[in-house]
Amino acid sequence: MEQFSQVFLGFIDQWGYLAVAVLMAMENACIPIPSELILGFAGYLIFAEKMTFTGALIAGMAGGMLGSVFAYYVGLWGGRPFVNRYGKYFLVKQSHVDVAQKWFDRYGLKAVFFSRLLPVVRTFISLPAGFADVNMKKFLAYTFLGSLPWTALILYAGLLLGQNWQKMLAVGHEASLIFVAVSALVIGYFYLRHKRRQREQVRE
Repeated sequence: MEQFSQVFLGFIDQWGYLAVAVLMAMENACIPIPSELILGFAGYLIFAEKMTFTGALIAGMAGGMLGSVFAYYVGLWGGRPFVNRYGKYFLVKQSHVDVAQKWFDRYGLKAVFFSRLLPVVRTFISLPAGFADVNMKKFLAYTFLGSLPWTALILYAGLLLGQNWQKMLAVGHEASLIFVAVSALVIGYFYLRHKRRQREQVRE
């Protein structure tokens, strides 16, 4: 896929928000185009004042949601046998689907939210959700809530790095793991604070 990187960048540079939406749809439809490439370059274009942060965020989210829904229905209507047989023609590795399946088997629908912040799994988690025929409204909600912080983070990183935006391609997976760890700490902090307030109210 690396040989197509310049083609993708030229597409984004020429077509702007539409290209971001299309490529993010493809990425979330399990075609292995790194979101760090798409959103990182979009972040640079924000830095260069060729895009706005809000516009790029909306385009990225819209495309990501559409691609996720497409992958969900591929899983729902085709099942695992279809993906195993034809996925290779779209560069889908069975090992990646296996990883996503393990996450879904372990955490259920909640995996749709958390996996959006993890390398590899975030792209393929829609397939096992489709295999399991999970509730579509909940799937959309978890997908949106999980995708929003990741999309915003990569756009902002590209904006901050400016002309050096490509540096994130080398550390994209590591950065996502750090983001997950920080997010877990923040969530844990607010959860514990909420429980402490509940105990204090009971005592009063």
